[in-house]
Parts: sequence; structure tokens; C-alpha cells
Amino acid sequence: MTALETQVDSAAEAPAGRLGGGFLPYLAGKVGGALISLGMVILLGFFAFRLLPGDPVAKIARERPMSADQIAQLRHEYGLDKPFLAQFWDYIVNVFTGNFGTSYVYKMPVSDLIAQYFWPTILLTGTSAILAIVLGLWLGQKSAWARGSWFDKIASGSSLVLWSVPTFWLALLLLMLFGGILHWFPTGGMVTANLAPWSGAWLISIVAHLVLPVITLTAVVYAQYLMVMRASLLEEMSADYLTTARAKGLTEDEVRTKHAVPNALLPTVTIVFMHIGGLIAGAVTVEAVFSWPGLGKLTFEAIHGPDLPLLQGTFVVFSAIIIVMNLIADLVYRQLDPRIRRA
Repeated sequence: MTALETQVDSAAEAPAGRLGGGFLPYLAGKVGGALISLGMVILLGFFAFRLLPGDPVAKIARERPMSADQIAQLRHEYGLDKPFLAQFWDYIVNVFTGNFGTSYVYKMPVSDLIAQYFWPTILLTGTSAILAIVLGLWLGQKSAWARGSWFDKIASGSSLVLWSVPTFWLALLLLMLFGGILHWFPTGGMVTANLAPWSGAWLISIVAHLVLPVITLTAVVYAQYLMVMRASLLEEMSADYLTTARAKGLTEDEVRTKHAVPNALLPTVTIVFMHIGGLIAGAVTVEAVFSWPGLGKLTFEAIHGPDLPLLQGTFVVFSAIIIVMNLIADLVYRQLDPRIRRA
């Protein structure tokens, strides 16, 4: 029996008074905290972007000749001629009704734009997250079990180097080398034009366009999982229950996979869920470099406007994803660790 199983059994046998206030009060507290955070994000989404330099109407007027009356009419259409508090009230009402307004650049409802660009971002970040988690956890437990070996030094050293590399720099390097010089992969977009949707050539094209941005995101993320897993497993390796497992005649692989690794995974769970939300929000640079048609590229284009409704919409969506992932991490960690349930 592992240490985690022992803790679980102890928690199940403990009196109700020792198990804290129960799950529902814990859930209510976490959900309440998440809602407060989301409320702060919504407020910040209005005030922060109005501090950005640049006037969207003035930029439009520079791009094509417009009279003073036309400029005034455009400000009226965008609601920029209203008092500041009136603009704030309209923003709050729109957010809580799921309406982020109309994009200045795309002339489309922001909600429709977000829905259209959301799934390419999920495809990119989801693929990267799965690869980063599998690679990081596997290398982390291998490095810890072979501490001090050449494998440990190479795996840990290379991951730390990639972790410290700026994402945009790595993306540009891969784009220049494998897209521009070697011509192995496409340099931008998501799929080659004029291909029939869901055909074999269409799917192969998406995979080819996906390779470089996925490598970029995976390379800068997996190191965190590796180092957390490695440090957690190193702590478990000195535990008495591993000595007992070896005394029972279990092989080193069985000791590692059946006893040490499951307990070492606990601290990693929180990192995984928290980083999934951050990975989606952090795709802005990668999507901009590779012209990937996702929320990151949409946000990058909105900054140049500045397209205030689009910026506000993507900011709220990104922040909400991070808040939800953090909430899930707290709930999952509580179920995995009996010590939190007893707190």
C-alpha cells in the first residue's frame, strides 16, 4: 500500500469533525473567490485598455479621407462620444449579456469573432499541452530516478535552457530555419487554400501547419513540468514506504511506477491545470509569428487598432479560462490529497 493510499484510508476512517467543513463550503469558497476574480477582470478590462495610446477613430480617419462630420458620426456609432460613466455602464451590461460589442476592424460582433477563432487556439494549445505534460512528467521521473547521471544532466539542462528562451525568439528561429531555409514546413496560416474540408489533403495540411507552433509552445512549457516532477519525486525517494516496497521484492521499476510516482504527482496536478490556462493566454506571440488564426492572433491585431471591444472581449475570455483552470486545480487537488480535506 502506498503512502497516498494510507492517507486516503485514514481520511475515510476519520470522524466527520476532523474533515473540516466538508466539500460544499470549500466549493462555495473557491467559486466565490473565482467570481470575485472574474469581477475584477471585467472591471480591469474596461479601464486598462482605455489607457492605451492611440485613437481608433483617428486611425481610421488617417487611412481614408473623412470629413469632420463623418468622424463625429463614427464616434457616435462606436459610442465614444458618450460620457465615461455611460460607456462603462454600456460595457457592464454588454458583458453580462454576452455581448462584447462590434469590432472596429472586422465590423462583426466580437462574440462571433471569438467563437470563430476559439477552436484553432484550442487545437494549438491543447496539442501543445498534451505533449508538454507527457514529455515533462516522463522526463521528470526518469531524471529524478537517475539523479546525477548523464541523462539527468542533459534532460534538466536542456529543459532549463528552453524554458529561459523567449517564446517569440524561439518561434522566429524555428520559422526561419525550418520554414524559410529548409522549406520543411509552412511558414504561416492553418491550412493551404482551396483544399476540400475534411479531405485527407486538408487534414495533412493542418498537421503540417501545426508542427512549428506546437514545437514552440511545447518547448517552453514542458520544462516546468519536468522540474516540478523531478523535485517532487526526489522528496519521495527518501520515504520509508519505498524501502518497505523494495523489501517486499518489488523491482525498481515497480517501486517507481506503483509507489513513488503516484505520490509525486500531487504537486504537479496544480501546475498542470494552472499552466493550461496560461498556455492559452500565452499563445498570443506564437499565433502572431506563425499567423495562426486563433484568439492570440486576434488579440495581437486588436492591439494595433486599438480595437477596444475586441481587446476587452479577448481579455475577459483569456482571464476567465485561467480562473476556471485554477478553480479546477484547487478542486482536483483537494480530492487527491486527504490532508487538504482534513484542514
